[in-house]
Amino acid sequence: MNRHFDSPWTMPRRLLQRYMPRPETLRRQKSLRFMHHLLGDPSLWMLSRRSVGNAFMVGLFVALLPIPLQMLAAAFGAWLLRCNLPLSVSLVWLTNPLTMPVIFYFNYRVGAWLLDTPARHMPDRLSTSWIAEKMADILPALLTGSIVVAIVVGLLSNLTIRLIWRWQVARSWKRRARQRRQRQA
Repeated sequence: MNRHFDSPWTMPRRLLQRYMPRPETLRRQKSLRFMHHLLGDPSLWMLSRRSVGNAFMVGLFVALLPIPLQMLAAAFGAWLLRCNLPLSVSLVWLTNPLTMPVIFYFNYRVGAWLLDTPARHMPDRLSTSWIAEKMADILPALLTGSIVVAIVVGLLSNLTIRLIWRWQVARSWKRRARQRRQRQA
């Protein structure tokens, strides 16, 4: 009797592996040669409940901070926590040129609320000159709100991914037990 054993942990892995680049592909990229030693570390490519949950935490935390070089910061965070590097780096694209103003304005409003300061309303036409003019007023609330929102979203995403992963594994175990009972009957 030839049974195909499919570990319950492979279900979430297969879904993620479909969209992730291979380490070999990235190592061949000339622009990434300086990171060759980092790209060769197998712990940064592992797909487990812990590594994926931590990757979401790192990627979303960095994405919600108004800092330059977010992808580099996410890669460093993934290296520090030994979590999935491609996921961490790709999640920073949550804040792209289209979503960035909305997300950072929300962070600013949260920071203004936490600091109990009146929030400035966005002008009808947002410009760099308006931002430069108001930066001294905006920056404390923006940084406070961004850090708080980043921590909350990072921790919630980690918890959510781990719970979804655990639910998928339990569902797979139940399905396999049901199939085993049906075969025995």
